[in-house]
Amino acid sequence: MFLSETAPISMSNSDSVAPQALASTSLFLADEAATQALAQQLSAIFSDYFSNSYENNPDENKSARVYLKGDLGAGKTTFVRHFLKVMGVQGRIKSPTYTLLETYNLSSLYLYHFDFYRFTDTDEWLDAGFRENLGENAIVFIEWAEKAGPGLPLPDLELYLIYESAGRTAQFNAFSEKGKTWITQLIHRGTPTSEK
Repeated sequence: MFLSETAPISMSNSDSVAPQALASTSLFLADEAATQALAQQLSAIFSDYFSNSYENNPDENKSARVYLKGDLGAGKTTFVRHFLKVMGVQGRIKSPTYTLLETYNLSSLYLYHFDFYRFTDTDEWLDAGFRENLGENAIVFIEWAEKAGPGLPLPDLELYLIYESAGRTAQFNAFSEKGKTWITQLIHRGTPTSEK
């Protein structure tokens, strides 16, 4: 896995003016093992964030929103599956392509995995009542978030998986201060695997 800081880029979540990312980094993922290693790193960062938050401010609610972009088959669901396994989810982890949402509960923390691929109207996620799942004490992954339109809150992190001739490039963009912190931590945790 190759880590490098890149200039912040804008997120294209709607037809309106796209917000500017606060920080960005690109990583090369040579294979599924590298994708799994990246999911493990992000899981460790989130685990630290949530456990430290609860210790320091037990009454304060915390959340993490990660929106996943990329072509069909780019590895969005695979990344989330690896992340959930590391977080302690046991058993079969299903894709939410047809159910739209898969929910997991680990102690006081909820993990929500959405897939908006089948949405044809930007209000469908609201009509389905999903806004409440974007609240506190949760880690939220949304595949195809761009189909929800401008009403969807900005993510803390955006993960864009891009096909390469061999492997994938993972582009992380931060849209919150905590997302920026997580990107910095990811860069410092750089796991050596095959470099591009």
